[in-house]
Amino acid sequence: MAGQPPQPKENLQKNPRDAAYWAQGVKALKISEVPEGAVNLNVEGRRVVGPLQGFGRMWQKTYRIPLEGSGATPAEVVKVWKERFPEFWMPGNRFLAPKGGLAPGAVALINSDVPGSRWFSTGVMVLYSDEESFTYMTPEGHPFSGWITFSSYADDEGTTVAQAQLIIRANDPLYELMMPVGLHRIEDRTWQHTLRSLASYFGTGGKVESRVTCLDPRRQWSQAGNIRYNALIWSMIYAVLAPMRPRRERKPTN
Repeated sequence: MAGQPPQPKENLQKNPRDAAYWAQGVKALKISEVPEGAVNLNVEGRRVVGPLQGFGRMWQKTYRIPLEGSGATPAEVVKVWKERFPEFWMPGNRFLAPKGGLAPGAVALINSDVPGSRWFSTGVMVLYSDEESFTYMTPEGHPFSGWITFSSYADDEGTTVAQAQLIIRANDPLYELMMPVGLHRIEDRTWQHTLRSLASYFGTGGKVESRVTCLDPRRQWSQAGNIRYNALIWSMIYAVLAPMRPRRERKPTN
């Protein structure tokens, strides 16, 4: 089905011709270069985790917008989206893509100015990338365990549609508690803003269609220990201890 995210690598019996589109053999994330002023925290050395490794209920969230009248093909939309992804990001947040771009296996830092934590830091890894879609996977400690797929396709009327689809669980019990009091709304605003910004780039507008489905109402108590990696907690500790660190320190790793 168009717009559906690719299956996780371990569950996909793929043709070898697809190998170049997938991140290969990533056991722990590594940042090759940290931009000046960025915080490399809660990413270096962490593993990526999918919904099976998360704690909370599992959600599928789909956001899409038609690019009516733009004349752009799905491949053109995805090319621009990958190349200019930080420009479509929410204000108050920094998405720091590596110099080599969003190729399979690339790791991007996210520094967010979220309430209560000026230095909230996490990241994503590019799990999959081809001409009409690309998928991020999240590291341990990120608010969500799962993947986010960005894609474009032509609908039945030939209109090009841009879509972001998430399959996620809250990573630990603290994030699960935060879901109904703010995290759901933050996630909704983030991808609605991204899609509107992308549509604006192509000279069009429109309403973002949002669809949310609970795929699994159970909480996985066996994963409650994920809280030891919680990026919000470690970001707050980092901020509190900032005055004690030498000024020359620029690249914290955890």
